Amino acid sequence: MIDRFSDKIVSGINEKAKEQEIAFMRDEYIESVTTGKREPHNGKITLEEYNPNWAVLFEREAERIRSSLGNRALQIHHVGSTSVPGLCAKPIIDILLVVADSSDESSYVPDLESAGYTLRIREPDWFEHRMFIGPDIDINLHVFSENTSEVERMIRFRDRLRGHNDDRYRYEQVKRELAQRTWRHVQHYADAKTTVIREIMEGSI
Repeated sequence: MIDRFSDKIVSGINEKAKEQEIAFMRDEYIESVTTGKREPHNGKITLEEYNPNWAVLFEREAERIRSSLGNRALQIHHVGSTSVPGLCAKPIIDILLVVADSSDESSYVPDLESAGYTLRIREPDWFEHRMFIGPDIDINLHVFSENTSEVERMIRFRDRLRGHNDDRYRYEQVKRELAQRTWRHVQHYADAKTTVIREIMEGSI
């Protein structure tokens, strides 16, 4: 989300003021796309060493999603840091769900909610992204439409880290350094990784 806001700041403003303005715009945006009440994190980020059980938890959730949506679940992928063996991560399972049209909430939201998932993020201006949290374990279920470029990007980044130890090590070092800072929202921590992610992705082309 840093890239979404930095270009909107008036040129010539000093760097400290620019950082404050970007942070304010990010906070406003987060509030605007969140459903329900969001409590500030106001703390460091907890990272855990890779746990093979994360893959098991993903498979359990994937089966629950398939049972809820049937063939409307076009693709289900384990993504994010918990999907990369050897990489430290926040102990939250990121799941990528592809449906025909993520903006058509009536076609999948009620069934996911019946299965215990809660819609938390609605981003119509960013690939019609929707995000749910899970019924009994910490997950982020990201929903996109088929043929969305962000789907390919998430999978490609995961596979790059799985297959290239140097990129995985570089990414982990940045994560560990950033995790020691205090963040108002966890999303701010995620945004701060934008540069290293982009550089790794550019190196994979």
